[in-house]
Amino acid sequence: METLFKVLLIIFSVALIAIVLLQKGKSAGLSGAITGGAEHLFGKQKARGMELVLQRVTMGLAAGFFILTIVVAYVVG
Repeated sequence: METLFKVLLIIFSVALIAIVLLQKGKSAGLSGAITGGAEHLFGKQKARGMELVLQRVTMGLAAGFFILTIVVAYVVG
């Protein structure tokens, strides 16, 4: 069982890295960080189509990664 969780953790890690690298950069420099924060605060929807799918897959993989990390730490320790 321990090996299964470790293999799943490795798969989630590699998939999370790949999905993050597929995403487009959202800002350039300090001015982009300021306007990006303002857009997020006021609820401007910038993500469309594939960007939205990548964003949701990233959140799902990140949640799975954290859960698997906790499970592996509990099973091993």
